Amino acid sequence: MFSKTNIISTIVTAVWGFAGGYLLWGILGENLFADHMGSASGVMKEIPDMVHLSLGCLIHAFVFSTIYGKWAKDELGTSSGITFGILLAIMIGLGEGLIDFATTNIIDITGTFMNFGVYLVFFVVMGLLAGLVYSKVGK
Repeated sequence: MFSKTNIISTIVTAVWGFAGGYLLWGILGENLFADHMGSASGVMKEIPDMVHLSLGCLIHAFVFSTIYGKWAKDELGTSSGITFGILLAIMIGLGEGLIDFATTNIIDITGTFMNFGVYLVFFVVMGLLAGLVYSKVGK
């Protein structure tokens, strides 16, 4: 669980989690989702709490890397990393997105599917990075 490979994968995917999340949702997503937000107001903070955001990205990356390492076992590499990323994007981006759509007024159905696309890119890159680290450092 705290192997050298997992720690390096955690650091690499945490950096992607922070920077990629900012790029995909903070910069590209801001205009993309503007017309698809629901009636909920005051949901987003004006300025994010960077300490807790960074900690959340680190925890997210550690769990992602740990589960990937156990899930892929002997097939560690970019292909299995991408597959793992796709599966998580379907679970979180689509599954949780549809649950959120059904129970909240945060985003409309079009925005939900667009957000799934962003999650797909996010987790595919995260899986690619984890698979690359595990295949190169794990040997």
